[in-house]
Amino acid sequence: MASKKNPPPPATTVLLVRHGQTPTTGKVLPGRAKGLHLADAGREQAERAAARIAELKRVDAVYSSPLERARETAAPIARARDLRTKTVRGLLECDFGEWTGAELTNLMKLPEWQTVQRAPSTFRFPGGESFTEMQTRMVSCLDALRAEHAGGTIVCVSHADTIKAAVAHAVGTHLDLFQRIVVSPASVTAITWTATGPIVLAVNSTGGPLTELQPS
Repeated sequence: MASKKNPPPPATTVLLVRHGQTPTTGKVLPGRAKGLHLADAGREQAERAAARIAELKRVDAVYSSPLERARETAAPIARARDLRTKTVRGLLECDFGEWTGAELTNLMKLPEWQTVQRAPSTFRFPGGESFTEMQTRMVSCLDALRAEHAGGTIVCVSHADTIKAAVAHAVGTHLDLFQRIVVSPASVTAITWTATGPIVLAVNSTGGPLTELQPS
């Protein structure tokens, strides 16, 4: 007697939320430095993101990068869903090494900055992580988390570069083009993983209902 085929795994949706605005957003490369909290505007952005996510029928878990600005963004989201935020190191910001805390205006004057923008897959931050390592870490983390919540929906609060790298991987775009992706503070990026691969439902969404997001 022929054996029955195994059913395909159920689709799992991951909502990638960038942390809200901080006092240094757009001015400094904060990296993994501790002690950076949300600005008042960032807290308002986090509340708006929480209100949008609260409208969804199902959210199974809320995960966050360990950094304060990410956990403070995740807090109202978890509260709105009556969940507890779980911190995961895989969602951490890229390790910028010796560039951590540097002003962006100064970094832009360095010859290496053009490599960061045009060929990031070839670049390693001095004393830190390469973009390729960052992307591999982020994608592996999301793979593990979605495997724990097959068929469900989870929220992962992270950082701009890590989310951009995840989007590039999901759409099959080379890492050297990931700088063309915009991920604003407290924006929501939605990716659904199906049996045949990932489907990007939204990128850099900062308004409007999330309830309408679904694969076409």
